[in-house]
Amino acid sequence: MKVRKAVVTAAGWGTRFLPATKAQPKEMLPVVDKPLIQYIVEEAVASGIQQIIVVTALGKRAIEDHFDRSFDLESALRAKGNLSKLKEIKRVSEMGEISYIRQKEQLGLGHAILITENLVGGEPFAVFLPDDLIQSDVPAMAQMVEVFNRYQASVVAVERVPKEATSAYGIVAAEPVGERVFKVTGLVEKPSPEAAPSNLAIVGRYILTPEIFQALHQTGRGKGNEIQLTDGLQLLLKQQPIYAYEFTGKRHDAGTPLGLLKASVEIALSRSDIGPEFSAYLKDVVRWL
Repeated sequence: MKVRKAVVTAAGWGTRFLPATKAQPKEMLPVVDKPLIQYIVEEAVASGIQQIIVVTALGKRAIEDHFDRSFDLESALRAKGNLSKLKEIKRVSEMGEISYIRQKEQLGLGHAILITENLVGGEPFAVFLPDDLIQSDVPAMAQMVEVFNRYQASVVAVERVPKEATSAYGIVAAEPVGERVFKVTGLVEKPSPEAAPSNLAIVGRYILTPEIFQALHQTGRGKGNEIQLTDGLQLLLKQQPIYAYEFTGKRHDAGTPLGLLKASVEIALSRSDIGPEFSAYLKDVVRWL
């Protein structure tokens, strides 16, 4: 089966960014000149996924407005002759087939995925966590789709982290089966460094088979009194294989102010239109520190 659908989780409060997120969604914070969530949707579309389900919550209406048509703005840009910006905002509103569902209670990532069951249906699907922004020549999800096509089983993206950082991640126990591909033998949610089975940390990209929904139905509330996706994956692992893929690319933890700032700087430097001038500016700043 092909991966045709994606779930993008965007229902969190964004408390680490207060007061900036008091009246706007964290996912709409800009990275240079695009909101964070637009990078995620672009990655999904570039990976061959056209049907995108965004899990939102109260106060997240700006996400829907961003991907909708704005006829007044289009008309104003056309009247000013700003055709390049007109083309860009029309492109944003035409990316994929985007639908929305609200998570009415903050009950964890597993719960956010579970409420999309009827929209996803009985087929494999991708999951994106917008906090993780990944720069790569080949989109990280496109890399994972290739792995899924090979094994026809769930795939989780992993990244090697320092041993002392394992308590911040879900960690896999795994055996290598190919280049950058591992067969998962166990998963632990945020283990202490002493208890961690490896330093392969699960990050914000997944491809899941539809059986995950039944596993999540059977999963009770775990850490933080929430339904943890890692616990659901543990149950799924008893029924079918799961693979981990160590993607190529640079991941930014855009879920923190410092991480978002670093992502903005590195993406700005990579752009041909502003990168050279911005690089010169940074060198000048560093010289005066």
